[in-house]
Amino acid sequence: MIHVTNLTKRYAGRTAVDEISFDVGRGEIVGFLGPNGAGKSTTLRMLTCYLSATEGRASVAGFDIFKDSIKVRKRVGYMPENVPLYLDMRVKEYLQFRARLKGMGYRESRAATDEAMDTCGLTDVQRKMINTLSKGYRQRVGLADALVNKPDLLVLDEPTNGLDPNQIRQVRDLIRQLGERHTILISTHILHEVEMTCGRVIILDKGQIKASDTPQNLVRRLRALGTVSVQVKGSPEAAMKEIEAMTGVRSVKHTITRQDWARIEIETEANTEICEEIFQIAVAKKWKLRELVQKTASLEDAFVNLTINKKEKKSDD
Repeated sequence: MIHVTNLTKRYAGRTAVDEISFDVGRGEIVGFLGPNGAGKSTTLRMLTCYLSATEGRASVAGFDIFKDSIKVRKRVGYMPENVPLYLDMRVKEYLQFRARLKGMGYRESRAATDEAMDTCGLTDVQRKMINTLSKGYRQRVGLADALVNKPDLLVLDEPTNGLDPNQIRQVRDLIRQLGERHTILISTHILHEVEMTCGRVIILDKGQIKASDTPQNLVRRLRALGTVSVQVKGSPEAAMKEIEAMTGVRSVKHTITRQDWARIEIETEANTEICEEIFQIAVAKKWKLRELVQKTASLEDAFVNLTINKKEKKSDD
């Protein structure tokens, strides 16, 4: 569905997207992740033909974004981060207007509008003015707009931006349903939603792709490196000295919590188990121990591990 080769976007004095290459197959739901300024929105705008690329190649549904931009737009439904809506129009009126702009005939646009409203749960508010709708319903109108021309590809840029937890859950369920009929490329900062929704993740940082894999595989890679959390009472220096001397320990750092309890975070080499050894030392040294746990990595941990500045990592260690 999407084929990208060495796609690049340069502005005066900086490179926003730096020779990225990736593919998205038909029927996939792919999460497009990265910190602020990573180049996510720039990439999405290039793929949807709202922004021209400096170099490289890309095609959507078999059509080149440079040579066949009109054909690409007909096959893409794009929902930007800040959904631009005509607030003085009614919901159904607006969606019919958008369908006609996208090349549909009068009868076809009416049927497509009814279907999009039904899919996005807008039928009950179809006669309301858009400026009277809540943030959640406005997001739904934006999604219905992206769907109304029945595109092969849906590109969603921060679709849950500004929504409350219940609205986020509703949008997540809707995206899952849409994934049965559409290819979806979704950019978001809510990593938990990505884990529950997307079959694959592309992580972008400083304009370059750092990883492209399933959420499960990204987490599995990180789990090869162990993380152990220990809470002891009193001065942590003695405990840290004992732990640093253990085989397989890569780094040890601590923070003081309330009532003189210290939390010690330990990073170990791959497949190293030190919890039992720590417990035996705690008993022998009569440490007051409140917590000893082997942490489980998450997609958030994988994201931070791939995108955090190396200099920051060193200064933290």
